[in-house]
Amino acid sequence: MNWNDHKAIYLQIADQMVEDVLKGKTKAGERALSVRELAAQIQVNPNTVVRSYGLLEQEGLLQNQRGIGYYIAENALEKARKLKRREFIEETLPEVFKTMQLLEISLSDISELYHQNQIAKS
Repeated sequence: MNWNDHKAIYLQIADQMVEDVLKGKTKAGERALSVRELAAQIQVNPNTVVRSYGLLEQEGLLQNQRGIGYYIAENALEKARKLKRREFIEETLPEVFKTMQLLEISLSDISELYHQNQIAKS
């Protein structure tokens, strides 16, 4: 994993796991790697993974089955979408709108640029 210096590692681990759920790489009911397995795989302290798993459990994406391990929650896809939408609306959009205002870019300009980009890709 490539770490971003501007965000805590445990948050980056949680973000990656949420992204894996959204992309379908990880599915509801699957067993998550144990704390030690994931820590060894990505070369971080197990306490960092515990913190990530705790956050994901709090958000309802992971369920801890005592003595067995962590599992992806049955409604993890729905929870992941809700979480990412909330982050997008509360964190990303305000920055985007601020930049658009500073650069005097309108929503119609964005739409036009997006469509031009899609045409260029095809």
